[in-house]
Amino acid sequence: MRIKKMFAWTSGTLLAGAFLFGSSAGAAEAVAQAASASDETSVFRTVALAVSAAFAIAVSVLGAGYAVGRVGAAALGAAAEKPELLTRSIIFVALAEGLAVLGFAVAMMLLQKI
Repeated sequence: MRIKKMFAWTSGTLLAGAFLFGSSAGAAEAVAQAASASDETSVFRTVALAVSAAFAIAVSVLGAGYAVGRVGAAALGAAAEKPELLTRSIIFVALAEGLAVLGFAVAMMLLQKI
């Protein structure tokens, strides 16, 4: 069972990485065609910004997913024993989900510089 779970997680991560890499490469290619031949540093800057935006959102979403999984499981365990703790534990789940929102905001700020 553990091998199936690890395979699903690894394949999902690789698929998401390939999608992010392909989209950042496509954006870099579009900018490279628009840029003049003498302005080669702007192409590298664009690629670097696109890769850093993809990395920011990927790491924040993976971190948020891990945190929500751990905190959510603990919250439901606590709510099973004491139902009055459910509203307090939802706050911690929302804080963990805020990581993904902040990563998305950082990625959007990076993409605004392209």
